[in-house]
Amino acid sequence: MPERPQALFAMTAENVPLVFPPEVLARLRQSVDIDPALVAEDFTDPRPAQVLARTEILVTGWGCPRLDPAALDAMPKLRAVLHSAGSVKSFATPELWRRGITVSSAAAANAVPVAEYTLAMILLAGKDLFAARDRLRTERAFPGWGLVPGIGNHGRRVGVIGASRIGRKVIELLRPFDLVPSLTDPYVDEAGAAALGVPLLSLDDLLRTSDIVTVHAPETSETRHLVGARELALMPDGAVLVNTARGGLVDHDALIAELRTGRLSAILDVTDPEPLPVDSPLYDLPNAFITPHLAGSQGNEAARLGLAVAEEAGRLVAGGRPAYPVDPAALEREA
Repeated sequence: MPERPQALFAMTAENVPLVFPPEVLARLRQSVDIDPALVAEDFTDPRPAQVLARTEILVTGWGCPRLDPAALDAMPKLRAVLHSAGSVKSFATPELWRRGITVSSAAAANAVPVAEYTLAMILLAGKDLFAARDRLRTERAFPGWGLVPGIGNHGRRVGVIGASRIGRKVIELLRPFDLVPSLTDPYVDEAGAAALGVPLLSLDDLLRTSDIVTVHAPETSETRHLVGARELALMPDGAVLVNTARGGLVDHDALIAELRTGRLSAILDVTDPEPLPVDSPLYDLPNAFITPHLAGSQGNEAARLGLAVAEEAGRLVAGGRPAYPVDPAALEREA
């Protein structure tokens, strides 16, 4: 077997066995020489210093220290950074690309559980499950058999804000169902939307015509409070807002005011701030369903991220191109 390139984990040490359980770690070690007991949580720590000097592939994850010029100087042989999570914004610097270092991310793998969560919330919201559960819990009486008007998923209109990896995956997952999706995204043209199989609408038109609106845009200076009082007022009575992207995309003060009227409902896996203050009205409003940022990879789903990195390492070591390269020019448009 040819000599495997030196690799090193750079992430929160306790996450290594979760993202790289034994079978995934074994897959990774077929391509690289890496020690799961040696993890760089601080690039100035003397313990990984000797390995840093030999490292060709850095396997990063949540908690990776910032890869600034000083850190990269300590890794003169580095040629690839393989990130076992989504966004690299917290640690990647322009110096990586200036030095010609390949950067890859498992964001596509992390998009899967977020899209699955979103699909589940859309289907459950369409059946009015959350309000029905609360009524049953309060009244302790079964309402009896019979058709319930105003609910159901036949022909329900779903507006997707943002053709991100997750937004595209949501559109894909919606296809087998009797739902009517649409899309808004300033970076997608009519042809691009047609390729996804959805009509392209302006944000206002999407809000006006959707029973359920799901947010999958990145948070930037331009998109902060993308959904505010004016936008919420455009949504039809009984509509549901789902946010699994970033809390700051929604103006929470405006949302709380709208929810208090009872006109809309909201399902929020992300909030602003995060976590919410203990006295936030969102905890108690009956038409707000809040989950603690768990749509992304959790539990056994984390191994999917490690597997994506192991497969990427195999491609690179074999002389291939990365399947999931990070484009520095597109970072601003990513979550």
